[in-house]
Amino acid sequence: MKVLGFDYGLSRIGVALGNTETSMATPLCAFNRKNQQPPWEAIEALIQEWRPNRLVVGQPLYNDGTKSEFTEQAEKFGRQLSGRFSLDVDMVSEQLSSLEAEQRLKSSRQAGRKKPIKKEEIDKLAAAIIVESWLARQGL
Repeated sequence: MKVLGFDYGLSRIGVALGNTETSMATPLCAFNRKNQQPPWEAIEALIQEWRPNRLVVGQPLYNDGTKSEFTEQAEKFGRQLSGRFSLDVDMVSEQLSSLEAEQRLKSSRQAGRKKPIKKEEIDKLAAAIIVESWLARQGL
C-alpha cells in the first residue's frame, strides 16, 4: 500500500511517499504555501501521479502530547485532504520530526556532503520521518 505523507508548516508543506511492503519512506518535494493556502493543484498532481491508498499528516503536539497552537491548522488540512481526494487521512504526531530531519541532514553533510542544507530539504525529510513513524505504528 502506498502512503503519501505531509509535514504541514507555516511556510512550506513537505511531502514524502511511503510503502507498507518495504516499510520505507522517500522524501519527494516541498511546496511553498501561497497566501497561507495549500497548493491544491500541486497536491492533486502528486496524488494522481503516485495514487496513494492513504494520506498521513503530521500533527504538531507539545512534548507532553498536548495540542499546540498549530495543531488545529494541521488537522484542518487533514480534513481538507480527505474531503478533496476521498482518501483516509491519519494524523501522526510529528514531535521533533523537523529537528530529526535537520540532524540527519547535518550528519550526512559531515559524511562528505558539501552543499548547504535548504529548508525544503528539511521539510520533505520531516515528511518522510512522519511516514516512517506511521509505518512503525502499523507494526510493519
